[in-house]
Amino acid sequence: QVQLVESGGGLVQAGDSLRLSCAASGRTFSTFHMGWFRQAPGKEREFVAAISGGSAGTYYANFVKGRVTISRDNAKNTVYLQMNSLKPEDTAVYYCAAANMRSWVPMDPGDYGYWGQGTRVTVSS
Repeated sequence: QVQLVESGGGLVQAGDSLRLSCAASGRTFSTFHMGWFRQAPGKEREFVAAISGGSAGTYYANFVKGRVTISRDNAKNTVYLQMNSLKPEDTAVYYCAAANMRSWVPMDPGDYGYWGQGTRVTVSS
């Protein structure tokens, strides 16, 4: 079991940066693959980035490559999403999620069993 709490969202202007954080409870954080997803109004939840339990692998959606970095600090039970050069189309609620360890890092929301409550990011033009 793991509980997730996101923070760091807010209202920014196009071109600005934000760092989202996701704090996890429990002592087995390193055994979970972690992902960030987002959901804009009227749209389905979509994959943004994921990182393996030991940070060996990171994965990104094409629309954020080069602008976003996912990282984790297993000693702090925290995963981060650094977002740069934000665009109005990045406006969404961003969710942190955890998936039980497996040999591959999932990118489908259905493969993640634990979710945070979300943090809203609004990018004005």
